[in-house]
Amino acid sequence: MPLNRSDLSQDVLSLLSQGTVIPAHPLALDSSRNFNRQRQRALTRYYVDADAGGMAVGVHTTQFAIRERGLYSTVLEAAMEDRLAWSDRPMAMIAGLCGKTDQALAEAKTAVGLGYHAGLLSLAAVGSASEDEIVEHCTRVAQEIPLVGFYLQTVVGGPVLSSDFWRRFALIPNVLAIKVAPFNRYRTLDVVRGLVDARAEERVFLYTGNDDHIVLDLALPFTAMRDGQPVNVRFRGGLLGHWSVWTSTAVKQLNQIKEELANAGGALSPGLLALDSRVTDCNSAFFDVANNFHGCIAGCHEVLRRQGLLEGVWCLDPGEGLGQGQAKEIDRVYAQHGEFADDAFVRENLTRWLS
Repeated sequence: MPLNRSDLSQDVLSLLSQGTVIPAHPLALDSSRNFNRQRQRALTRYYVDADAGGMAVGVHTTQFAIRERGLYSTVLEAAMEDRLAWSDRPMAMIAGLCGKTDQALAEAKTAVGLGYHAGLLSLAAVGSASEDEIVEHCTRVAQEIPLVGFYLQTVVGGPVLSSDFWRRFALIPNVLAIKVAPFNRYRTLDVVRGLVDARAEERVFLYTGNDDHIVLDLALPFTAMRDGQPVNVRFRGGLLGHWSVWTSTAVKQLNQIKEELANAGGALSPGLLALDSRVTDCNSAFFDVANNFHGCIAGCHEVLRRQGLLEGVWCLDPGEGLGQGQAKEIDRVYAQHGEFADDAFVRENLTRWLS
């Protein structure tokens, strides 16, 4: 049965509307590059206990190659099973959807059957199509599952899309949110303009995926003009690969932003604004910016390995691993920004998560 936005519980809708931390779930492998069920379970338990508001599974951080290895439904089912067994609090469960229309539809049906609430739709496979064709693709997939749009950065295969595309996308009735992740201020504003032009700013929630500007995306209003008047919109939360590590700190940082906005009439402390550059500096190491994002998955694995959550940084593709000098960069940000790490939290709970 297709899933419509109206079918979602009020708890899940409220969670997404108020804004929450949604980590992109990594894939745990053993040294033979086989699925490590115990470590995968530990990661899921970590995100639940860190008070994440949801999880995104089968997305870039989970590795797109799970599809070629026949692991897509296995990994999605594991996350849902482990999350439900560990806690009964509401969480937004989002499945990554990839490929051309037939594949994306099949994945949407799998996700709905497993109890997922929405699909994060990658457009990389249809990036060479016209915007009319991409809108039709999105419309068809939205007939199966509520959609989270995905503006993916071009360096990892995302197409460049106009503000008019995002206007048309936001008008699709079963669209729930948009993950804005072009790592580009101009293209981020294109999404904001499209959302405002569609008059959908209260119905379609903006979530940052701009790992290079996480704090400022969450802290600052974005303004677009409509009918000669300024319209302010805000990012509600984030759906981020960066938040697959140091997750309990990410939750605290988002709560701090919300509290300052609520208590100071929208004013933010200089310290909070300065936090943006420090978090971005951490991301530069985790995502291997120096090597054009070569180690963006392995870098997150390395942090989780150091904490004991993963046994190694292995990816399905043997060609993926830490970039040249990346381990030293991670050493550096640990030394300079170590108060953001949640190593103590992990250490206190690791035995329980691995049980």
